[in-house]
Amino acid sequence: MAHMAFTTPPALTVGFDLDMTLIDSRPGIRACYQALSERTGTYIDADLAVTRLGPPLAEELINWFPAEDIPAMADLYRAMYPAIAITATPAMTGAREAIAAVREAGGRAIVVTAKYEPNAKLHLAHLGIEPDAVIGDLWAEQKAEALREHDAGVYVGDHVGDVRGARTAGALSVAVATGPCPEEELRAAGADVVLTDLTEFPRWLSGYRPARA
Repeated sequence: MAHMAFTTPPALTVGFDLDMTLIDSRPGIRACYQALSERTGTYIDADLAVTRLGPPLAEELINWFPAEDIPAMADLYRAMYPAIAITATPAMTGAREAIAAVREAGGRAIVVTAKYEPNAKLHLAHLGIEPDAVIGDLWAEQKAEALREHDAGVYVGDHVGDVRGARTAGALSVAVATGPCPEEELRAAGADVVLTDLTEFPRWLSGYRPARA
């Protein structure tokens, strides 16, 4: 008599964005832009720059430097970043609890960010946040590459670019209104769920799990 094979459903993998989702990177990034300005003698409005975090570094630098200088300026910024930005950057309220909630649900938590991957890892290590994987240097639709590779069913982010990444990957888009994009803009971009901040995530996740088929 043949035995029936029962397969265990795959564990849920939840992806998280980094800047303004898991970490409040504004103080560190502001300080790093100020240092870059001093080092190069080029004016950078650091206060303005930190109001539009999310896209890749080059998209901000193009506002302050000629196009031909962007690669060198990005390299300089990234080299200065660890000494200036890491200790100045706190976790967002609810970040640790959100990662813990995924683990308690038997799931995996990964970070998919546009930030330079080595610096992303430094932030998380400094804060004692230990996701199962960290994938950097991916923005908006590009994030779908890593989300698909890790079979992420949910992606949590604060920017409309994160919503686009989730939708491209076929993942549920959970948006938190803690970054530059207000709730209405996140909804209009197609977010499936919009939370005020990550403190609401564990309760949402506990309600989402039983509905999984």
